[in-house]
Amino acid sequence: MKRLYLRIWLAFLGILIAFAVLLAVSWWLLPNDYDAPRFNRVLSLLVAEALGPGTETPAEVQSRLARVTARMRGQVTVRAADGTLLAHVGPPLPWPRTGIERSGVIRMGGRGHVFAMRLDDGRVVLVHAGHRPRRQGLLLAIGLLLLTTAIGSYFAARQMTRRLERLRAGVNALGQGDLAARVAVEGGDEIARVAESFNDAAARIERLVSAHRNLLANVSHELRSPLSRIRMALELLESSVRPELRARLARDVTELDALIGELLLSSRLQAMPDTQRAEVDMLAVCAEEATEFDATVSGTPVVLQGDERLLRRLVRNLLQNAQRYGEGSEIEADVASDGRTATLRVSDRGPGVPVGDEERIFEPFYRPRGAPETGQGFGLGLALVRQIAREHGGDVVYRRRDGGGSVFEVTLRLRHAQAGQSG
Repeated sequence: MKRLYLRIWLAFLGILIAFAVLLAVSWWLLPNDYDAPRFNRVLSLLVAEALGPGTETPAEVQSRLARVTARMRGQVTVRAADGTLLAHVGPPLPWPRTGIERSGVIRMGGRGHVFAMRLDDGRVVLVHAGHRPRRQGLLLAIGLLLLTTAIGSYFAARQMTRRLERLRAGVNALGQGDLAARVAVEGGDEIARVAESFNDAAARIERLVSAHRNLLANVSHELRSPLSRIRMALELLESSVRPELRARLARDVTELDALIGELLLSSRLQAMPDTQRAEVDMLAVCAEEATEFDATVSGTPVVLQGDERLLRRLVRNLLQNAQRYGEGSEIEADVASDGRTATLRVSDRGPGVPVGDEERIFEPFYRPRGAPETGQGFGLGLALVRQIAREHGGDVVYRRRDGGGSVFEVTLRLRHAQAGQSG
């Protein structure tokens, strides 16, 4: 049972059913009050007084019985000690084959319970109320109890677990990156206190993440100034400085500048996830970016709604990654669409990614196992690719290429897109 409210509701019903069974069994097994000896003795004396002495004739007994039962319903039969019929009102009740030794309730086939009263003079009075004891009444009462409790407990359990479902929705929203997600605090019970704790925790997380984003953006921005001064100093260095040293310093400055640019872009994406949407032709973007990397582009024109600047960065990072790790092999880019999503594949014939690292390469600054500390890691390039793809309703995955090499496959959702084919 996966639903909490159903489990609570069934627990209520189980308790009620157990109660109903115990009540019915107890009612069935407990002795009837009519079997109480004192009650039977008093009643027999009253009946004997009403019927007169046992020496009267059957006609006299019949006359007395008719007067006594004039306002009652049911069957009354008076028999002698040996079972001889003396008088009766209504159809005479039969004499039990086993006889009657004492007063009490007996069962008669076809009539149900009959009260038999043995008088001191030996006569026996049999009384049947005209209907069977209404066990249906007990069953009806139990059924009504079960029905009302089942309906009431269902709504009570549903009301309680509905708040838990809203709390779960808030947790899911927070886990998916909506740091402003909060839940309504309803009532004053334990669930309400859990909701308050969740809201407090979400507010603290939002403050911490916002502070982290602001710090990252500010640090990245501040680093641009010393980088500019370093670049200017390199230009002013005397020609006597070794050319290879100048080239290495320039390369390091360029790499650091690119890294800071990626940090700034990542922090902006996190701080302002709502991007500017416009129609972008992915095939045209790939063709323009591929000229810098001497890559081959194929496919069909696919127009989607997205941020062109971010999508260009996505394509550029993939092509740059293929150039860096493809070991000089040909780079191929292909664009396709199935009507719902656009698919971009960037392939190379490099050594590929070590087994087990297929997902970790999308982590920021991930370094492959066994790579030297001074070697190249993946930086933020692929992490930005995934971030931009998810910002456009898609994702990116790594696949091994048949015959060796790597394939990075990006899917992007076509939001009110128009996809067409050339020709």
